[in-house]
Amino acid sequence: MKKTLLICLHFLLVPLVYSDGDSSSRKMLEELALGRVDSVDDHLNDLVETGDPFIKVFVDAWRVGEIYEYELENAAKVILHRVSEQFELLTSGEALDVPEGREKYLKKSRASRSLRKDLSRITDTIDLASPDLDTRINAALKLGQGQNKDYLPSLRARFERETNEKAKRAFEEAIMISLLKNAEKPEERLGAVVRLGELASLKGRDLVIKIRNKNEIDGDPKLFAAARNSVLKIQKRQSIVENVGSFFRGLSTGSVLLIVAFGLAITFGLMGIINMAHGEFIAIGGYTCYVVQNVFESTFGIQSSVFQWFFWVSLPISFLVAAVIGLVFEKGFIRFLYRRPLESLLATWGLSMVMRQTFRLVFGAANVSVETPSVLNGTSTFGLVSMSDTRLFIVVFAGFVILITWLLLSKTNLGLYIRAVMQNRNMASSLGIPVARVNSLTFAFGCGLASLAGATLSLVSNVGPSMGQTYIVDSFMVVVAGGLGNLIGAGISALGIGVTDQFLQPLLGPVMGKIVVLFAIILFLQWKPGGLFPTKSRSLDD
Repeated sequence: MKKTLLICLHFLLVPLVYSDGDSSSRKMLEELALGRVDSVDDHLNDLVETGDPFIKVFVDAWRVGEIYEYELENAAKVILHRVSEQFELLTSGEALDVPEGREKYLKKSRASRSLRKDLSRITDTIDLASPDLDTRINAALKLGQGQNKDYLPSLRARFERETNEKAKRAFEEAIMISLLKNAEKPEERLGAVVRLGELASLKGRDLVIKIRNKNEIDGDPKLFAAARNSVLKIQKRQSIVENVGSFFRGLSTGSVLLIVAFGLAITFGLMGIINMAHGEFIAIGGYTCYVVQNVFESTFGIQSSVFQWFFWVSLPISFLVAAVIGLVFEKGFIRFLYRRPLESLLATWGLSMVMRQTFRLVFGAANVSVETPSVLNGTSTFGLVSMSDTRLFIVVFAGFVILITWLLLSKTNLGLYIRAVMQNRNMASSLGIPVARVNSLTFAFGCGLASLAGATLSLVSNVGPSMGQTYIVDSFMVVVAGGLGNLIGAGISALGIGVTDQFLQPLLGPVMGKIVVLFAIILFLQWKPGGLFPTKSRSLDD
């Protein structure tokens, strides 16, 4: 399977572009296959230095008989690479048709047993010279953890020539891990144990623990002491990494809650509407992304570069779709429930059930998935902590939502009207503010924010009729704990709940962690019933 994928990748990419390094390595491979090299060892070393990943493709193809020697009409010999049902010139990747009657000049190229063994060594170490930093690091650590003595010279050689500090550290770590098994002298193994502790090597932790346990009773006391100290250093670093990782995951979870809760905070604080259908507007955002994805797929094809834009196009569309639906609902019956929390709770709860059933009728009861844009498919590393680019995007997007909402409320006339109505509805109406229109636009804006949350959630979870129900309780906790209608309080509360939840889950489990967070919020509200930032209204002061 791996061979097939590599060959398919080669078939797709080779015709597009060739660098000088690619051409050089291909010529070297052809000379090797034709037996035109003076020193095979030197030639193989030169191949390793190119770091060209195509060497793996060639070796795999040679092993299964897909490399051919062909004599051209001018008697010159070339090497052909068979990909699928056609032949390609090895040096250029160009397709070549073998004319009828010249099949006798085409024969499979065979490598000797010793050469195949040497080539296998090359394919195992070729990534150590890769121009890609992450590829070099991963290859070094993989070879080090394998603890194969044959790869130590290659690791040491590459360590001496490596210039990047991060990669150099990975090469040294790999060498020390390998020496735990392959050291020729006790002093060398002792030095490797000490150095792994200084490097705080998480990769070598289990091996150092084994050495510590093995030498605890009747073993080498120096080696035991060194291993014990190294384990303590590694565990300290591991604790830091886990805590930082939990913080980042909590920040991501809190960002999702923040986007979900912002719209609820506005509508709840302004109109006193307990909108139990808020979760269904989250689902609208997810389904809108799904529909836009299908439109792009049917129009441009999933392999098209244009297809990658579907998610960015779906973000404003999902906001507008939810905002229009929210506007219709507000005009239809929400406007009759202002300042009637119990009636609004029951009415919107019924609305949520109707909406979920509508989703099932239109899209089916099964969950659907949304593709992640290729630009968000990677991971970013901060020190020893890695975080997916999708989660980082959610954090950044939450900041964007905060900025847009702040600009709307503080820099526009609509924001001024919203704040006036929140403080005193009757006074705002007497001053000529169109309260009914403000209510409609505010509810529509809150529904649009919920839809944006659903669009971002579609990147990390499946889209289904009940996807919003997972967050509705948490979002209400965020709004109440932050202070009704207070966006700053909602933001602090969302991030606090998200981070706390991620720190508690490893200790107590997902269910118990959630219970503890809920219990803590209840205790907090007993102390501060108004939340972090209690809402103050002029009408209450009269």
